[in-house]
Amino acid sequence: MRKNILFLVSIIFSFNFASLAQETQKATSVNIVTTVTKVSSIASRSNLEPAPKSIGIAKDKKSGKNIAVYGKGFPTGNDPLVINNQLDQRTIASAPSLIFDAAISDSTPSDPDTAVGPNHCVVVYNTAFRIFDKTGNPLTPALATSAIFPVDGCCDLTCIYDSAANRFVLTFLGSSVQVAVSQTENPVTGGWYVYDFPMSTDYQKLSVWSDGYYLTANKDSGSATTSEVIHALERSKMLTGDSTAKIIGFPLPGITTSGFFSPQAFNVTSANFPAAGNVPIVYMQDDSWAGVTQDHIKLWKVNVNWNTPTLSTISSPETIVTAPFNSVFDNGSFVNLPQPNGGTLVDALQATIMNQAQFRKFPTYNSAVFNFVVDVDGSETKLAGIRWYEMRQAGDGLPWTIYQEGTYTSPFGKHAWNASMGIDNQGNIGMGYTGMGGTNNQFLSSYYTGRYANDPLGIMTVSENLIKQGSGNIQSTRYGDYGKVAIDPSDDKSFWFINELFANTRKDVIGVFKIAPNFNTDIGVTNITNPITSTLSANENITISIFNYGNNPITNFPVSYQINGGNTITETFTGTIASTATATYTFVTSANLSILGQVYSIIAKTNLVGDQFIANNSFTKTVTHLIPKDIGISAIISPVSGSELTANESINVVLTNYGGQSQTNFNVNFNLNGTVYTSFYSGILAPNTSVNYTYAQSANFSTTGSYTLTCYTNLPLDGNTNNDVTTATILKTNCQSVQNCNLGDVIKLFQLGTINNISECGLNGYSDFTSLTTDLPTGSTNNLTIKTGYGNQHLAVWIDYNNDFVFTNNEKVISDFIIAPGQQAGDFTASTSFPIPAGVPIGEHLLRARTNYQEIVPDNPCQDTQYGEVEDYKVFITNTLSKEEFTSKNTEFKVLSGNDKQFQLILDTKEITDSLIVTVYDISGKRLVYHRVQNKNGQFTYDLDMSYAASGIYLVRIGNNNFGKIKKIIVK
Repeated sequence: MRKNILFLVSIIFSFNFASLAQETQKATSVNIVTTVTKVSSIASRSNLEPAPKSIGIAKDKKSGKNIAVYGKGFPTGNDPLVINNQLDQRTIASAPSLIFDAAISDSTPSDPDTAVGPNHCVVVYNTAFRIFDKTGNPLTPALATSAIFPVDGCCDLTCIYDSAANRFVLTFLGSSVQVAVSQTENPVTGGWYVYDFPMSTDYQKLSVWSDGYYLTANKDSGSATTSEVIHALERSKMLTGDSTAKIIGFPLPGITTSGFFSPQAFNVTSANFPAAGNVPIVYMQDDSWAGVTQDHIKLWKVNVNWNTPTLSTISSPETIVTAPFNSVFDNGSFVNLPQPNGGTLVDALQATIMNQAQFRKFPTYNSAVFNFVVDVDGSETKLAGIRWYEMRQAGDGLPWTIYQEGTYTSPFGKHAWNASMGIDNQGNIGMGYTGMGGTNNQFLSSYYTGRYANDPLGIMTVSENLIKQGSGNIQSTRYGDYGKVAIDPSDDKSFWFINELFANTRKDVIGVFKIAPNFNTDIGVTNITNPITSTLSANENITISIFNYGNNPITNFPVSYQINGGNTITETFTGTIASTATATYTFVTSANLSILGQVYSIIAKTNLVGDQFIANNSFTKTVTHLIPKDIGISAIISPVSGSELTANESINVVLTNYGGQSQTNFNVNFNLNGTVYTSFYSGILAPNTSVNYTYAQSANFSTTGSYTLTCYTNLPLDGNTNNDVTTATILKTNCQSVQNCNLGDVIKLFQLGTINNISECGLNGYSDFTSLTTDLPTGSTNNLTIKTGYGNQHLAVWIDYNNDFVFTNNEKVISDFIIAPGQQAGDFTASTSFPIPAGVPIGEHLLRARTNYQEIVPDNPCQDTQYGEVEDYKVFITNTLSKEEFTSKNTEFKVLSGNDKQFQLILDTKEITDSLIVTVYDISGKRLVYHRVQNKNGQFTYDLDMSYAASGIYLVRIGNNNFGKIKKIIVK
């Protein structure tokens, strides 16, 4: 029988903040622990409880969101630092030295975290942990938290290694916040001191500093400026098991946030601790959020007085202005990034300083690195990248400034996010992250990159390196959360990165890599900087960049180049290249690249005798001898089709110099519906480059209808006129009404002809499916099948026969069809005839379908309603008939109420054999529960515990991507 032997005496101090000095605020609470649980070693006990197979997120309150103001904030387009990240070639890092599966968990998410000591690697994930040796061999089975923590509960295990004390430290939410400190550096054979602190928190992140352990938290339910967001724990006493160890709470004065947020305290990663005090706390502030006028980092300093805790303070925040960034995805929701092949959208983890913000002390300065996710392209489709920072201070307690900042994007158009960074004892930076999607349609996979200390600032110069490739999609939106880079104290250079992916099942995977040199003698070519694709000559210089990957300086070695498999030119680099330094060499022997239109493949190599790693010796580059004069329009950026077009729209295009010579002073014209406007480009456009160009004249797109916009260049003696012209069709469309379909009033299936569209609730109740079309014959009667997520839905459908982009009453195909009359929550499928009158115009037309709960759909298809959804499609009126059939599953979903906010969910069906997902949402759309259930004897059942939830109305859904049932429940 497990007993709780912790007795807590809480002394809480309250203050009137208005009376305090503006520069600092005092602590809001001090708690003293009178008893600590001393837990014997894991090795000394048997019959330890195994790890649970899975757990939902019912008590993980990551449910708020940062609310953005639409149209507010900069940048409005591409991230300004992405261009700094685009190198022709990065230095080539070695493959990971160790890769192993650390955990298997169905938790959503699995919340992986790791800590590395001299001889052990501790892995934690949501509600379980496992200990490995440094070669990836497990020393324990996967164990439940009860193996260390006496008080059971859920969730969010985290861990660090305190290098100065040689101890592992773990935290666990449980019924309160529990912190376990290993009694020795061996987490298997040594015991643990376990503290239970009387506070409520969520999404905690743990850091070590000279004078304490520090926990940051999400306070979704209260104001961060007054609630306790930072907690300092008395490290010196906790290391000895002292029962008088204190915990001191602080707010974050001056922070701007609206819902979920996650700041970080700097974590000391080595045994070289800074002076006590001035603990930095960092969080970003996005000017897309309400109340923020400029993108910046806020930095607070915590100073704890353990002798007189009431004198402990947190400073007002310092504002550190950054390059503009956009950290908002989908107005702050947790459903953002599409997985390949139609997989579930996953969380981009916005509004979060990722785990961890790592600190290191160097002889002449202190350094800290951290990152967060950003949208790098400003498009509707979104592309996740990583905004990262290195901050420095000249000495302990002095001001912090940004030393370098960059935005990292993954090759081949992949999303890159869920990153963690570290800095080794040489100043090299390593960063692990998740990559997904792109041109290779990559499943969630684990990668790393990095940079050497002497590389150009703001750039991750190390090429992307795969740790482990995922083989499928995870089946939920929640993902990652605590993935982390830990630095190995044995060499102070190796980065241990734990990350989450799907490979036959949901796994947490560790990859170990180094940026620092692996060999004493190792050199290679990293780039061919000249020539470039342009108009080339018979006497082109070949210039290369050479990087010393080794520990030792390298002097006087052979280099060579070869073009299109021809003769090899070998010369000698004279001089010395220091370790991890770059040098440039131009060959004395030039190359003949004078054939117009010819593609040249150039291979450059180092040929050092005794090179210990030859895989990075060579570099290949392809260049083309271009036509001297060749200018064109490669894209029309704006305007784009929509309902907001005006009489004064700017015309923005991409001008591209396809030729080999710089060009200036040429005409750039556009033709709008037959009227030609002439403009003039007076800048200098370099060879093989592009620039965004805005015409001096604006254009009128205020009338609904179709516009043909043709943009073109007129360069005298242009050598290739085929790329001069780009044309776009721009539609001034109907307005989009606003309604609410989040409570089930959603069109889940629209099936007409060959259109068979399964969908969920669109933004503001509107979804644009005009990419989907079907052929319908004139004079025919077709079948429309529609499924809604709530009953008593009135349906109207229009077809814009006259193509004036206005839906009128005489274009209604269905005026008022009622789906599931008198019904409420649940999936309902109904069919009705869909006539196409004889004589209507042949060709493509817009179709609008609209629902309204309980009441007839307004005649005005743009009028706002409280509930319902609008979906737009296209139809092509033809003279052939096409029909589709659909069979729906008819099931009953029951919710039985019990005592103490307990519910039982029952779905009877033998037709559905796959697992289903139970989700619970509050009325604002925040998801509280996610759990997978199986069909047992023709029934899905789930016991839902809502005892933690506030009173109110909630929606319970059971289903998958193709099927779902919804009920409303009342928590009293």
